[in-house]
Amino acid sequence: MLNHRILGVLSMVVVVGSACAPETDDGTPSEAAGPPANLAGEGVVLAQEREVRFRGVRQLTAGGENAEAYWAFDGSELIYQAKKPGAECDQIFVLDPHTAETEMVSTGEGRTTCSYFYPSGDEIIYSSTHHHDASCPPNPDFSMGYVWPIYHTYDVFVANADGSNLRQLTTEEGYDAEATVSPTGDRVVFTSVRNGDLDLYSMNLDGSDVVQLTDSLGYDGGAFYSPDGSKIIWRAHYPEAGPEADDYVRLLEQGLLRPGELEIYVMDADGSNMRQVTDVGGANFAPYWHPDGDKILFSSNHHDPSGRDFEIYMINLDGTGLERITHSEGFDGFPVFSPDGRYLVFGSNRNNQGTSDTNVFITEWVSDLGG
Repeated sequence: MLNHRILGVLSMVVVVGSACAPETDDGTPSEAAGPPANLAGEGVVLAQEREVRFRGVRQLTAGGENAEAYWAFDGSELIYQAKKPGAECDQIFVLDPHTAETEMVSTGEGRTTCSYFYPSGDEIIYSSTHHHDASCPPNPDFSMGYVWPIYHTYDVFVANADGSNLRQLTTEEGYDAEATVSPTGDRVVFTSVRNGDLDLYSMNLDGSDVVQLTDSLGYDGGAFYSPDGSKIIWRAHYPEAGPEADDYVRLLEQGLLRPGELEIYVMDADGSNMRQVTDVGGANFAPYWHPDGDKILFSSNHHDPSGRDFEIYMINLDGTGLERITHSEGFDGFPVFSPDGRYLVFGSNRNNQGTSDTNVFITEWVSDLGG
């Protein structure tokens, strides 16, 4: 959800794929399926000593650029975007966390991003450019500085969980992407440039009843509903009036965005009661809800003057209690809790033997540090 473009600063992106773990009657993964897979091999230490919230870190993908792994609502599998070695563009894959088996569920054409499960588990949502051109859209011109491409050919699609029966949900001209689904199963939140700016919108699961949620000049994106569906968190950058705002508008007209600083915000699901959560400077992105709904995890480089080291942090929804979670040099981001809160998946370039590979990792989450 534009997140992989932040990885581009570090020469990183996405890879992986599928299968379903046996389930118990309550919809949680069966213990009979065994522990999560570990492609790093047993005995390889993947956690840093100061990562006290992690127990038993395991590697689910190996090689290439892999990130943005999101759980099915029953906890049985993960969906993520990956650029496999030799591939030109990211595609969408489903991954069995117990076996690390993968399956591509996108078309294999164009560029894809921002995949997510519907609560039923029967359908998936993602954005793609394939319906405009089977080839990859061009990379931006970095002679203008570090910019993100805002591909006007992105639209939001829904498909069966195996990738079949693909249907287009958005048809407006311009960028439509970064879509996720409410746990209540009634709404989708996404980012669109349909009004001339990058704002958040919500819609029904079939693409009807589109409602604009934000309207301040600047970028709003990477939104997620709270576990009860009542709130939305997202990342945003609102340029100051004057040269900064003029630069934002000029670039957006060319299909580009200069990231600048990003902070995390929260609002009610209808767009009311908007407020800022983080105020630490730097690039803060990939927010995700703690299962209790009172805290969020996110990735940030605010601690690093060079801006190259991204780590995972946790913070209370009121902006208090900032806690650093990861301590691995390089990139750690895209933290996502399993529905029961037992596991955390995240993207990292740890254990990449000096390459630029980014992989998906899983760990048991330690809630009680005094226990």
